[in-house]
This record gives sequence, C-alpha cells and structure tokens, in this order.
Amino acid sequence: MRCRLGLGLIILAAVTLLGEPVRAQTEVDLKLALMVDASGSVDQYRFELQKRGYVAALRNPRVLGAVLGGRTQSIAISMVQWTGPFLQVIVLPWTQIKDEASIKSAAGVIESTPRRLFGGGTSISGAIDYAMTMFQQSPFKSERQVIDISGDGSNNGGRSVIRARDEAVAKDVTINGLPILAVEPYLDQYYRDYVIGGPGAFMIVAKDFESFADAILKKMIIEIAANETGKKRIN
Repeated sequence: MRCRLGLGLIILAAVTLLGEPVRAQTEVDLKLALMVDASGSVDQYRFELQKRGYVAALRNPRVLGAVLGGRTQSIAISMVQWTGPFLQVIVLPWTQIKDEASIKSAAGVIESTPRRLFGGGTSISGAIDYAMTMFQQSPFKSERQVIDISGDGSNNGGRSVIRARDEAVAKDVTINGLPILAVEPYLDQYYRDYVIGGPGAFMIVAKDFESFADAILKKMIIEIAANETGKKRIN
C-alpha cells in the first residue's frame, strides 16, 4: 500500500512539474493563414475593399462547398493584419470551418474587426515569420499548411523575404500570393520570383483594389480544394 501511495505521489509531482498533458489536436484538411496588408500605401478605402472581399468570399457558398469536399470536411483559418517586421495583429484566431454556422461566424468576426495597423513599412518576411509561429501554436493539425499573402508592395523592411520563404518551404509550408498592382505594376513578377513557394504554390493577381474581391474568392477556392501535386502553379 505504501509503495503504491509513494508511486502515486511521484506521478502527481511529475505532472505538476511538467504541466498539463498535451491535448490532442483536431485534424483538418488545411491550415490557412490569411495575411492582410495594412501598410501605409493601403489607405482606409483600400483596406475596406480588402476586408469586404474576404467577408464576401467566406459567405460565398462555393467556399464552403470546397471545404466540405475534403476528407475531414473541415479546415482551420486565421487572419492577421501586418505591416512592418514586428507589426502584426491577429484579427481571427485559429478557427475551424466545418459548416455554415462556423463560416458565417468567422466572416462576422472579420467584418466587425476594425483596422488595427496604419503604417510601419511592408515586411512580407515579417508576415511569413509570424505565420510560421502561428502554425506552431495552432490547436489543429493538418498535412497542408498554407500562408496566403496579399499586398500592394514589395518587401522593404525586416530580413530577406527569400530567406523567410525558403525556411518556410523547407518545413513543408506553401506560400501563395495575391499581389495587388495598384502601386507597383510589376509586383506580380516580384511575387513570382521572391514570395511564393512550396508544394502547389500559385498566385492570383488583382489589377487594383476594386478587383480584389473576385481575386480572393477564386484564390480561396483553389487553395481549399487544391490537390497535392507538388507542382508550382501560376495563375
């Protein structure tokens, strides 16, 4: 009896020192980090066009249809506003999308959350690095992890975007892009060469902020329904 009691106390002490046991993660088909440009070149009107585009996409039945077409019939999404190397704000924490109620709820959170950042440069590398830390902290697990970067400028702050991209890709993370050509007409070439990467990486180009909604709808449907061919796709 004393031996059993002593063993029990040792186990209790170990649990106390080590903390609570790691909880099982919920499996989903995709973890998708939506990284939204809130830098100084994006005025309030343009920012609202971006936000409305994401909200409209989530409320489009084609997006939920793509989610329900997967093996687990669910994905996890998060959204972050980003500017400079260390300026990122979470708008939507990791949220499981699995039915009409959950996707409408996520859209409502994004719609009701105001802009939190208003300047600080354009650090795509900072956005990539921040998304990578979010993947590590996610309560979900998936074989597919995708960073979705939308923005209107090239990297002008923080570390090398090429290095940030390559480190993410080395960890089997895909980076897709949505360059908006309103400020830099050749930003699509920049994204192609320096930003996107990983299995099935692709980009959808928006000629201006007014066409952002159509671009993000198409992009999210492709991302959610993408097969894992490992080939780079450029659209």
